[in-house]
Amino acid sequence: MSNEVFSTQNDCIEYLERVRWQGKPTCPYCRVQKSTLMKDGRHHCNGCGLAYSVTVKTIFHRSHIPLQKWFLAIRLIIVSHGNISARELAKSVRINRNTAWQVINKVTNAMIKTDDRQLLLGIVDIQE
Repeated sequence: MSNEVFSTQNDCIEYLERVRWQGKPTCPYCRVQKSTLMKDGRHHCNGCGLAYSVTVKTIFHRSHIPLQKWFLAIRLIIVSHGNISARELAKSVRINRNTAWQVINKVTNAMIKTDDRQLLLGIVDIQE
């Protein structure tokens, strides 16, 4: 299954930035909107001094799975109404079965939270 809408990591990051920040990077730690863009694409908060990216405090934070695979997995989980096995997801997304199990749990738990649900459903809507 292809993921043409989000074909690059940068496409995914741009989408997350647009949805989470509406063009104004916001520090997830202190909520200040004044930051300096760093060479690696992260932001340096001018309020608290911490570095952050758009994935901080999301299900994608500190994940080694590329965002394109995350987005595809989210689509498969939501479209299947949560009735996809870890083995099937692992095969479709080309990740380890244990990792697929963790992804399913994270997406399922995120669907309970209103803010996270909107973000995840937006990913599916765009891919449709």
